[in-house]
Amino acid sequence: MTEDTSLEELKEQLRQRPLRIGVSTRALFDLEEEHGVFVEEGVEAYARMQLERETIPIGKGAGFEVIERLLKLNEPAQKPYVQVVLLSKNSPDLSLRAFHSIKDYGLAVITGSFTSGASLGPFIPAWEIDLFLSNDGTDVQAAVNAKAAAAKLGPVSTTWECHTSDEVRIAFDGDAVVFSAESDEIYKAQGLEAFRRHEQENALKPMEGGPFGEFLKKLSILRAIYLGDDGVSKVRIGIVTARDSEAHARVIHTLRAWGTPADEAHFVGTWPKAPILKAFGAHIFFDDQEKHVLGAAGVVPSGHVPGPHDPDKPIIPGG
Repeated sequence: MTEDTSLEELKEQLRQRPLRIGVSTRALFDLEEEHGVFVEEGVEAYARMQLERETIPIGKGAGFEVIERLLKLNEPAQKPYVQVVLLSKNSPDLSLRAFHSIKDYGLAVITGSFTSGASLGPFIPAWEIDLFLSNDGTDVQAAVNAKAAAAKLGPVSTTWECHTSDEVRIAFDGDAVVFSAESDEIYKAQGLEAFRRHEQENALKPMEGGPFGEFLKKLSILRAIYLGDDGVSKVRIGIVTARDSEAHARVIHTLRAWGTPADEAHFVGTWPKAPILKAFGAHIFFDDQEKHVLGAAGVVPSGHVPGPHDPDKPIIPGG
């Protein structure tokens, strides 16, 4: 995306190839009770429960809020900017409850695949999915293997207070999520000072994209479409990274080079991310470190992005 691209060109670009999100039924809806029955009593008891509740709307899951807000950005009687595909390992027979709930909530989700337990992986490229959200780690990894941005969501915290405006606020970690893991690898191999020195020497050199790089670029088109004259968009993008002032410049120069400006960037160092995400009012957050995902889960639906490193080891601390 360049500064010379007109608003109408951006709209047409996204309408020709919409932002396509695949979401599992457990990520869209709260099916934790049903899943517990599946684990403890088996598939027959699970199926029986689903059939008994077929006309009862399902509660909202971790991915619901961001999905609903993104779909509301589509313009009436126009080709959509955002499309959502329901992807489920349920049988087709059990699809009725999911689509009944979708209709009850007024979500514009009209397509889906139900695989009766088979992997969802092959359907990620078949549907041309840009982002896949699921509670199943195996399916998330299959989506990553299919070159889609993907994250494993946990249940929504009962303490989460959702931002109530009509905006959609999405927060990302930087390295190994939006950006490649190159800098992570330098830190792991050579230590903090070598990492800082490398980033300062390469401050003007844009980083390669990470697993969410292409998704960010496409999301930025949607952000630009809804950018008002006051410089504020309904699509608000935040970067929340453990980098600090000693290594922050390369992040800014990379975002400039990509044409994907962030509305907010928070260089937190060793400070916990959760209070920053709460202040930002994020509707979803993506990070490749499980400890950050778990720490943030109390204040925002959070997705773990499969990463190349040991989840128990810190990545790029601030000091």
